[in-house]
Amino acid sequence: MKWTKFRIKTITEAEDIIISALYDIGLEGAQIEDKVPLTAWEKEQMFVDIPPVTGEDDGIAYLSFFVEENEDGSLTLNGERTDTDAVLGQVKKELEDLGMFMDIGEGAVTVDETEDIDWINNWKEYFHQFYIDDLLVIPSWEAVKEEDRDKKILHIDPGTAFGTGMHDTTQLCIRQIKKYLTPETTLLDVGSGSGILAILALMYGAKRAVGTDLDPCAVEAVRQNMEANGIREEDFTMMIGNIITEKEVQDKVGYLCYDIVVANILANVLVELTPVIVAQLKPGGVYITSGIIEDKETCVAAAVQAAGMEVIEVTRQGEWVSITARKP
Repeated sequence: MKWTKFRIKTITEAEDIIISALYDIGLEGAQIEDKVPLTAWEKEQMFVDIPPVTGEDDGIAYLSFFVEENEDGSLTLNGERTDTDAVLGQVKKELEDLGMFMDIGEGAVTVDETEDIDWINNWKEYFHQFYIDDLLVIPSWEAVKEEDRDKKILHIDPGTAFGTGMHDTTQLCIRQIKKYLTPETTLLDVGSGSGILAILALMYGAKRAVGTDLDPCAVEAVRQNMEANGIREEDFTMMIGNIITEKEVQDKVGYLCYDIVVANILANVLVELTPVIVAQLKPGGVYITSGIIEDKETCVAAAVQAAGMEVIEVTRQGEWVSITARKP
């Protein structure tokens, strides 16, 4: 499959208006390259698992639009056949019009042809094996080095589900799980994603794990990661559904049967989850939360205390916070 790529050099202030203008002529799904740091809101809402590495913001932005080529080399835009020169002419015309009433920077357009864009797998070039304390995390497409064969190793491939272990929030959870885990632990992982937290708990000796997630993609991701790490099917049960709002999911998960509940999700979701999840925890059970950007710590802690639990530990990494609590 071949694609024609139209790449525009502009400035960050003009990104949105250019994307909007080109959307009107049929170009959608802009790829944005700039050095603008993510805001606290963006970090929390996007929950970026592999954060972008950028230098100092220079105000320059590149917008790329991809149009699939037909077998004869023509393009299809808005359901009609066209060609590269015609689309390029439309793009330049839109940029010229915008440039008459606002600064769009250089506004230069380059055209390239590219093949086999694998939107799901391209991110793999940024994900390589790394350590979380004494744990070596290795993606499925990399081999274990000879000198690492005696290490504690977690093989992980998130696929289309969240969870490589690189994010600060995931690492905070991993450390807390290892701290409170016992051989008798039954663990519930809310928002399992790739299954990384539940699988790791089982690798470190937990008795059993249950996971829930809203995304059906999590089922296959979890299955593959269980297989890669030698986890038995009877030790990890995965469920799809909303444990906050769906009584059926709550019933399937079970009540008063978990020694640890871990939830690595957004702060606003934790506020809604916390009063519900108390019913799943055993008396004396531990509730490990993460995914909390710094300025949301207070509201999550308040939700935990309002649900009748005691905050026993707060840990931090980067701009993220983990709150660990205990049910009386």
